[in-house]
Amino acid sequence: MATKELLILTGMSGAGRSTVAHALEDLGWYVVDNLPPALLPSLAEQTLETHAALAVVVDVRGGKFFDELNNSLAKLKSASVPYRLLFLDASDQALVQRFESTRRPHPLQAKDRIVDGIARERAKLEEIRAQADVVIDSSNLNVHQLEKRTSEIFAAGMLASLRINVLSFGYKYGIPVDSDLVLDCRFIPNPHWIPELRPLNGLDAPVSAKVLGSEGVADFVKSFVGVVKQMIPGYFREGKKYVTIAIGCTGGKHRSVAIAEEIAKQLSSTSADLEISAHATHRDVGRE
Repeated sequence: MATKELLILTGMSGAGRSTVAHALEDLGWYVVDNLPPALLPSLAEQTLETHAALAVVVDVRGGKFFDELNNSLAKLKSASVPYRLLFLDASDQALVQRFESTRRPHPLQAKDRIVDGIARERAKLEEIRAQADVVIDSSNLNVHQLEKRTSEIFAAGMLASLRINVLSFGYKYGIPVDSDLVLDCRFIPNPHWIPELRPLNGLDAPVSAKVLGSEGVADFVKSFVGVVKQMIPGYFREGKKYVTIAIGCTGGKHRSVAIAEEIAKQLSSTSADLEISAHATHRDVGRE
């Protein structure tokens, strides 16, 4: 990577920080784990002289030092050191299941329940999460899927281009918490009610053709892609290098999948001049 990059990795305990840190190492990043935030500015200055990409893991294990993170971020800004903040999140249910499966206590649990520790951590991290450049929700991701998502975002460097993840989902499973834009395509006739299409999904040609061929859909997709393109220069000006566009239908199997694939395709066709890369991922395919 030609451009120097500093990535600050934080988030909820149990959300997959170690998995992401290992994935970043495999991608060639220099990773420092559990660094006291007060040391962040000096580490960045020294390490970025010899390493093109530095990732620093900061979390509640740092105790009182974690409270100094905001001060350290302010020092990085005043020193004109560009950085990106990655926040890993997951639902309370997913986090509880992970702690119970490993039989380890939550770092802020003390003598209380796991959910109490999670609640304390969410309150402590609320301000930091609001500042995040990238939020990854690992609730429905296994280790390999989280590694893949990390590679999709960071393999070629965040500062080089704008990466757009067009994510299909089903409303009945909840709106993705890491979405920047949400598009509802439930106005499109549902292939679920066509017997021969019901067992298929939006990746199958007959379903895709049915969805994209429905009245008004082609113009709808074209218009939405046009809106996104108008937003891209603003994303670059604001330093936002990763965007998640969530496309929803009832079950996340037919309409949203086909629409997500088409939007990603149309955005990718203009990547050369707009310095963007777009890909589609499908959160809920196979859940029914």
